[in-house]
Amino acid sequence: MKNRLTVFLVLITIHGWGQQLAVKGLQSPVEVIRDKWGINHIYAQNEHDLFFAQGYCAAKDRLFQFEIWRRQATGTLAEIMGEEELKRDIGARLFSYRGDMDKELAHYHPRGKNIIQSYVDGVNAFIDATRNNPSLLPFEFKLLGIQPGKWSPQVVVSRHQGIRSNVGQELNIARAIGRVGEKKVRELSWFHPLEPDLHMDSTIDVSLLYDDILGPYEAVNRELQFRSDDLATEKLPEGSNNWIISGSRTASGFPILANDPHRRISVPSLRYIVHLSAPGWDVIGGGEPVIPGVSIGHNQYGAWGLTIFETDAEDLYVYTLHPTNPFQYRYNGSWKDMNSVTETFKVKGGKDTTVTLYFTHHGPVTKIDAVRRKAYAIRCAWLEPGGAPYLASLRIDQATNWEEFRDACAYSHIPGENMIWADKKGNIGWQAVGITPIRTTHSGMVPVPGDGRFEWNGFLPIKERPHLLNPSKGFFATANQHVTPSDYPHMRTIAYTWADDYRGNRVNEVLEKMTKSTLEQSMALQTDYYSIPARELVPMIIGFSFSDSLTEESRARLKQWDKRLEPNSIAAGIYIMWEREITQVLRKRFTPSLAASYITVQTSTLIKWLNNPEQIFPLDPIGERNQLLKITFETAVQRMKVRFGNDMNQWKYGQINYKHVQIKHPLSALVSDSLRKQIDLGPFPRGGSGLTPNANGNADNQTAGASFRFITDLSDWDKAVMTNTPGQSGDPSTPFYQNLFEEWATNRFFPAYYSKSKIINAAAGKIMLMPAK
Repeated sequence: MKNRLTVFLVLITIHGWGQQLAVKGLQSPVEVIRDKWGINHIYAQNEHDLFFAQGYCAAKDRLFQFEIWRRQATGTLAEIMGEEELKRDIGARLFSYRGDMDKELAHYHPRGKNIIQSYVDGVNAFIDATRNNPSLLPFEFKLLGIQPGKWSPQVVVSRHQGIRSNVGQELNIARAIGRVGEKKVRELSWFHPLEPDLHMDSTIDVSLLYDDILGPYEAVNRELQFRSDDLATEKLPEGSNNWIISGSRTASGFPILANDPHRRISVPSLRYIVHLSAPGWDVIGGGEPVIPGVSIGHNQYGAWGLTIFETDAEDLYVYTLHPTNPFQYRYNGSWKDMNSVTETFKVKGGKDTTVTLYFTHHGPVTKIDAVRRKAYAIRCAWLEPGGAPYLASLRIDQATNWEEFRDACAYSHIPGENMIWADKKGNIGWQAVGITPIRTTHSGMVPVPGDGRFEWNGFLPIKERPHLLNPSKGFFATANQHVTPSDYPHMRTIAYTWADDYRGNRVNEVLEKMTKSTLEQSMALQTDYYSIPARELVPMIIGFSFSDSLTEESRARLKQWDKRLEPNSIAAGIYIMWEREITQVLRKRFTPSLAASYITVQTSTLIKWLNNPEQIFPLDPIGERNQLLKITFETAVQRMKVRFGNDMNQWKYGQINYKHVQIKHPLSALVSDSLRKQIDLGPFPRGGSGLTPNANGNADNQTAGASFRFITDLSDWDKAVMTNTPGQSGDPSTPFYQNLFEEWATNRFFPAYYSKSKIINAAAGKIMLMPAK
C-alpha cells in the first residue's frame, strides 16, 4: 500500500498551455482546469480517479487546514500544542465513532468505501509529495516544526466538526430551573411551536448539575487558538438562508435556487468550491474541503442547498452509581458495568498521558462523581452509523429528480437541515433531514435519569420529516426559523427553540413581491441589509423630543432613515448602538442574575415585550416603556460621541472602528510583522447585523456569516454565481489565497461556469495528473 501511494513528481512543461504531474495511484490521466477565481474543474475518466484527484487538489490547496482537522479528529493536538489541548484530545476520542466501518462507509453512498478510500489516497498522495519535496509545505508546518500526517477513512468520518445538538441547552435549562424555577424559565424562553415538558425527575439532584459535567464534550467544540488573544469572542451563530422560486414567478420561466450558509469567517475558508466530472458524475458547488463530493451546488439535472433545521439529537443521562464500584450504574433494577477503552496521548513538553474512557449503553461518559455516586453520559444520535456531517451529499450529487433527491436525503443524518431542491423540469421542493430520536417519555429539553425509564423509541424515518413539493405560493424560504406546517403529524419530533424569524420574514416578504424574479434580485436579497427590528423599534421613538441637540438630530436622522444597515450610513450607526443598548438593558433588567449565565433572551422576545409592555411593566406599561426607550437612546448617542466625537459625519456604520471585517490567521500572533501583513486580511467596511439576511453578526468585527454563497437560474447552468472568502487556497504564496476577499466584502459574486467551453475561456491554468509508472 505504501509503495502504491508513493508519489513521484515529474513536472514537465508541455508545449503550449499547462503542465503534467506524474502521480502514483491514478489509473488514467486526469485533467484539472483552474479558473481565474481559483476553482478546480476536475475531469476524470473513472470514479476512482475523480475522488483521488479531489483529495489531491484539496490537500494541495489546504494542507495545514487538513492537518489541523486530522489532529482534531484523532485527538492528537496536544502532541504539537501542549497540555492545554489535552482535554480536547480526550473529548475527541471519547466522542469518536467506534462502530462497524464497512456499514458506516456504505451509508454515505453504495460505493462509499471505495469513494472515501480513493479520496484519502489522493490526500496522502500529496502528503507523500511534500515528503519528497519539503518546499511544497506551507509556512505553518515550518513555523510549528511539524510534518503532515497520513489520512484514513476514520478521519473523513470524524464527528468532531459536526454542528451539535442541544445537550448544553438541556443542562442550562435545568440549571436555570434550579435557580429561578420553571415558570420564570418559560417566561424568558421562546418555546415554539409547542411547549416542552420541563419537569425535573425527583431522582435528579439539581444542585449537582452546576459542576463541570460536559467538559470533554465542550472541549471538542471550543475554538482552536494558537495562544492568540486576538481571535473573536462573540458567540458564533450557526445559521443560513436558502430559498427556491418556481419558474412561474421568474423572468426566465425556470426555477431559481439560492443558498448562503453562515459559519465562521476564517482563513482559509471553511468552504471549498470544486467541479467534479467523470462518468456518472458532473457536479459543481461548495462543501468542506476535507470530505469528498459537493454539499451545496448542482449537477446537470437539479440544484440543492441547505440551512440548519433545529433537531434535538442528544440527551444527557444522569446515573446512580454502585455504592462500592463507581463503574457500575443502576439500570432497569440491576447494576450494569460501564465499558472502557484506554487511550494514550502524546503531550508536547510533557510525558505521555494515559486515560481510561468510559461508556454506558447510552454513550460516552463525561463525568464520574464517585463521592456523590453520580455519573453523566450523553446519548448522541450522530454516533450512529452515518453521522459524519454532510458526507451523505455524495448520494445527492447524483440525484436526477425530486424522488431521487428525497431518497438521497434519507441518508442525511447530521446536521439537521432544511434541504431544498430545484430541477430542470420545473419542480421545487423542501425536505427536512437529520436523524431524529422518537421520545415518548420526555421532551429532551432537560436531563433525565439513565435508569431505563427514559429511552428513545427508535428514530423517525427522514422521509417522514417535514417536506413539500411545488408549494402553491410559488416559492419557499428558510432561515433557521420555525417553518413546519401546523398540521405536521409528528410535531413532538421537531425542536422547541428556533432562530429569531427576522431574516426569514425579510426574505419571505421580498420574495412575495417578486413576480418575475431574476438572478440579480436573489443576489441583492442574499446581501440585503434591511433590518426588520429597526422597522419595529424606530417608530417607538420618533415622537420623542430631546433637549440635547445632537441627540435630537440623531432622532431626526432615524425618522428619515430607510432601515437599511448600510456601511456608509450614519443613521445605521446610531441605530445599532441603540439596539445594543436596548438589548443589554432589557436582558440585564428582566433576566434574574441567578439565571443570566444559563438563558439569553432572544431579540424576538425583547421586541415582543416592547410591543406589549404590560408583560414587563404592569403598573404603567406605556410610560415605563417610553422612559426606557428614551434613556437607552440618550445613552447610545452618548456612546457614539465618546467613540467617534461630536462630528456626526464620523458616525458611519461601516468603518474600522465600528462595523468591519478583519480576518486573522490562526498563527498571526506567532509570526513576524512582515509575514503577518501577508496572512491577515482586511479590514473592509461591512454592514448588516445578525438579524438581516446578509447576516454579519452583532459585534464590530464580523466573525461569522455567509463565507460561501450560491445562486443559480436553472435556465442556464452557466448563469450560476458563487463566492467564497477569502480564497480557495490556504497558502499565502499563491494567487488564490485572498483573491476573493474584497469581492466578497463588497457583496459581489463571480460566475461559476459549468460548460467546458466557458471554463476554458476563464482558465488560469491547467494540470494533467498522469499515472506514474
